[in-house]
Amino acid sequence: MIEGISIGVAKSNAGEVVFNTGMVGYREALTDPSYAGQSLVLTTPMIGNYGVPPDVKDQYGLSKYFESDKIHIAGLIVTDYSVDYSHWNAAKSLSQWLTDAGIPAL
Repeated sequence: MIEGISIGVAKSNAGEVVFNTGMVGYREALTDPSYAGQSLVLTTPMIGNYGVPPDVKDQYGLSKYFESDKIHIAGLIVTDYSVDYSHWNAAKSLSQWLTDAGIPAL
């Protein structure tokens, strides 16, 4: 059992836990269909500091900032979450994005 402070929806989650060791790109990892149904552990020391951009489509109808049209992970585990985000393109915080999608996260 992992205990922590919830930054997403406060609910139980059980299943496969996988790791992503990339140093950037949490929005891409969370929307990557290859992580569907898995709880993702991001090994980057700080997560959330650049927020989440709006879901803008390009001229072909594809998302400009995400790998797919929704978050595919079942849960998210991070070491250090930054409550304050700062990026010129941020529309919301990572916590709000996870909450809107119903994803539990610590």
